[in-house]
Amino acid sequence: MQLKAEETNTMARAGKVNWALFNPKTYATILYLLLSLPLGIVYLTIAITGLALSIGLTPVFIGIPLFFGVAKMLNGIVKFEQSLIRHILGLPTPPASAPSQPQTEAGQNWLQRMVKGFDGELFFRNLMLVFLRFVTGIVFFAVMVTAISLGLGFIALPVVHIILMNEIQVDILENNLFQYFHIDWSYNQQYLLYVGFGLVLFLIALRVVNGLMQVQRRIMYVDESYLQPSPEPVEAQFFAPVQPSYGEFEDNKPAQEKAWLA
Repeated sequence: MQLKAEETNTMARAGKVNWALFNPKTYATILYLLLSLPLGIVYLTIAITGLALSIGLTPVFIGIPLFFGVAKMLNGIVKFEQSLIRHILGLPTPPASAPSQPQTEAGQNWLQRMVKGFDGELFFRNLMLVFLRFVTGIVFFAVMVTAISLGLGFIALPVVHIILMNEIQVDILENNLFQYFHIDWSYNQQYLLYVGFGLVLFLIALRVVNGLMQVQRRIMYVDESYLQPSPEPVEAQFFAPVQPSYGEFEDNKPAQEKAWLA
């Protein structure tokens, strides 16, 4: 039990990002969150369109196999997202689980096999995950873009100010916050302050990005396959030697004594 708890804690710590600025996982996460908005829209469109068509075409029988096809497609989408998150975070591939159902008989047709392989609880969970993937795609995209833009904006502010001053003679730092506190700082001093503040915001934004990825990891049940109990090994069976009964020992005793006297 203690070993299993240690393995669970190790897997919970796996995929965490340290030194976010120099870790390639951070920038892979940024790319993933940038693509999360269009991917979430595509996933939700496929789910809604497939379900609507399957319900509408049910009277002509086409909707029934279409519904089971949509259920398999949703399961494939969730597994694809889980594998993508594992690849970005560098998590190991989960062990292959044993099939929960026996193999279908050869006499069953394709519709019977689809009905037998359908799991209602898994279907509703996958449908909810696709919907959450759409919602988190919008929210995480907005949070990430806002946080990174603030950091990069302050870092690039001196360059923008110099370009505007030289090209169109516009001073964007003419009415700044320092004048309200009667602080007479030169442009170079302000540049250093803005760049330093932008670097701090950018580092915070990178930590926020990695935190959003950990939230997405929990929402998509990425660690579910690691936490499933592994099958216990079959213990070796030891058979005790068969002891002769007391009656058998008494019956063999005269023969043993004769052999000894001889």
